[in-house]
Formats: sequence, C-alpha cells, structure tokens
Amino acid sequence: MKAKLVAVGEGAPAWVAEGFAEYRKRLSHWLPLELIEIAPGLRGKGRDAARATSDEGARVLAAVPKQAHIVTLDGRGRPHSSEQLAQRLEHWRGLGRDLALLVGGPEGHAEAVSAAASESWSLGPLTLPHMLVRLVVAEQLYRAASMLANHPYHRA
Repeated sequence: MKAKLVAVGEGAPAWVAEGFAEYRKRLSHWLPLELIEIAPGLRGKGRDAARATSDEGARVLAAVPKQAHIVTLDGRGRPHSSEQLAQRLEHWRGLGRDLALLVGGPEGHAEAVSAAASESWSLGPLTLPHMLVRLVVAEQLYRAASMLANHPYHRA
C-alpha cells in the first residue's frame, strides 16, 4: 500500500517541509507517503469562497489515485488515539488499496470531496494551521506504523 497526502495549499514553511520530509523518510519502508499540493482557489474581495472551495475539491479529487481508500482530515471526523490509529492503519492495509488522505482549504472540504470519502479523521478539537496538519499526519502515521512493527518509537 502507498499513501498520498493531498493537501490544499502550497509553499509550506521550511520547518514544516523539513519535518514532513523527516517522517516521510522514516515511514518509507513501512508506508511510502507522497505529498501532493493543490493550489488554493482564489479568495478575497469580490470572490466567491464557495466557488474557490468547489474548484479546490475538483483538483483534490483529480489527484486521488483510482480505487484509493479516501480519508478526509476534518475536525468533525472521528478522532483516534495513537493505538486506534495503528488499528486503522492495519485495517487500511488489509483493504489492499492505496490510501488517500485529504486536507481541505480554509473553508474545509468541498461537498464532492466529503461525498467521495469512505471515512473522516479528526486530529482533535483544536484548530490547527493546515500546513501543520501535514506534519502531524506524517508523524502519527509513522507512530502507528512503528507500533505495528513493534518498533520502540511509541512509548506509552
């Protein structure tokens, strides 16, 4: 199984990009993870935010591999402890399909994206900057994969 993190937004700060790259490297032999950045829709004075979200959604769905299991990152989704996420990762592996984790733009996911998703994952009740979500997701996937491999990274 391969995973793609499809995220609206471009040009992460260096510290986010470096952190993501570190966890992506650590994950590489357990779960290859690719980041696909989607240009945000145009927003601002005189622009329709709903249209921007819809345009983003179309580009996000176009980036999802065919037959991938789609999981949206959404504050209204289901939260998982690290142990529960390891169980979800084991389940996702058992599906025999690639995994697509989707991060929306400022207004969240387009309706079409939410409709295409098999499930939704919440990182918790805090509102996180979307760039930081990338790093948290990569670290948590690494933690879950290391737990499944009986690697000592997770010490709870």
